[in-house]
Formats: sequence, structure tokens, C-alpha cells
Amino acid sequence: MDFLDKFGIKIKNQDLLLTALTHSSYANENNCESYERLEFLGDAVLELATSEYFYLHSNNSEGEMSKVRSSYVCENALYEYSNNIGLTPNIRYGNGMVKDTPSVVADCFESVLAVIFLEHGFSVAKKYALGIIVPYIEEGVIFIHDNKTYLQEVLQKEQHALEYVTTSEAGPANNKTFEVDVMVDGMRFGHGVGKSKKEAEQEAARDAINKMA
Repeated sequence: MDFLDKFGIKIKNQDLLLTALTHSSYANENNCESYERLEFLGDAVLELATSEYFYLHSNNSEGEMSKVRSSYVCENALYEYSNNIGLTPNIRYGNGMVKDTPSVVADCFESVLAVIFLEHGFSVAKKYALGIIVPYIEEGVIFIHDNKTYLQEVLQKEQHALEYVTTSEAGPANNKTFEVDVMVDGMRFGHGVGKSKKEAEQEAARDAINKMA
């Protein structure tokens, strides 16, 4: 398949590769196995490959490495990778199933990685995964759509207090500009400006995330 050929990877067990691209809706209709077991294994391979990369290429703390890594192995990131390399059109769905949702596509990225691992070992699987991911890391792409939710999840794991404080509200009623600071444990950690408090809070969260990264 093209999304493997371009990386010089050949899979002998084509049945296993098809399984990695088979959604449960197709599996149920055709009495075959879905990608779910492979996805479980691929998730672990991906975590190890990216964890090793960030360990070797930064001096960040464990918490900082976890935050950065999570951006590049999240659902949105795997969805982007799969679309970019041409994996997505190969996924098999049952009749009437909504196709190519980010969660399913992300799962298939991991299940395919598991097939590579099983056939060629960790070094090849790692080379494949990092060959796709590292260019995004080097460009500083961050795969987060809801900055506030992401920041909250990260900080809750380490039991930090999070608060958004509106510091400025200016302009006429139909064209206001808001400025917001995000406070972490009482300290200013990010600043945002927007046409609504919600927009300003998202920008403040984005600023905080960028500083962590």
C-alpha cells in the first residue's frame, strides 16, 4: 500500500494488514477480526517510540516531556498524520457507518504501527512513526483544538490550581476587546486578547501551552 511503500516498508502478512484497517462495523458484517487488538499494541509502540525521542532530544522534566508528547500522539495528531500519508482511504467500514472520524482513523494509525512492529521489530516501527511525526515537531505544530480543556487536563494531573482573570474590557458594546490572564497557582502563566471573554481565555490558554512546550 502506498502509505507504507513510500517509507520502504513491505508487509508479507497482508491479511494482518487488512485487519489493522478493519473497523468493527465491517468485521461484524463480514465475520472477521477488527483492528482493536492491534490498536492496543500499536498504542504502546507509539508511546515508547515518542517517549524515547523526547528523552534523547530534550532536557525537560518528566512532566514537561509528557505534556509535549501528548500533543503529538493525540487523536487530532494521528488523524492528521493518517490523512497526510494516505492511510485514511484504506480503512474498511460496514454499511451505513460514518466514515473517517478522527477517533477511528487515529486507531488505525496505531494498529498499522503494530503490524509493522510484529513483522519488522521495534526499530523499523520506530523509524516509521518518527519519520512521520518528527517533521511536525520540528515545525512546532501543536495539535490542540480546545486549549482550555487541554491545559486543564494537563494541570489537573499535577494538581495545580487554574484560574482565568479578565484584566481589561474596552470598546463599545458591539465591538468590545477583552484581555485575560490565566493564573496557575496564583501566578500569571499566559495572556490572551479576544473579541469575547471565551476567545480571550482560549488565547490565554494557548499562550500558556506554548510556553510549556
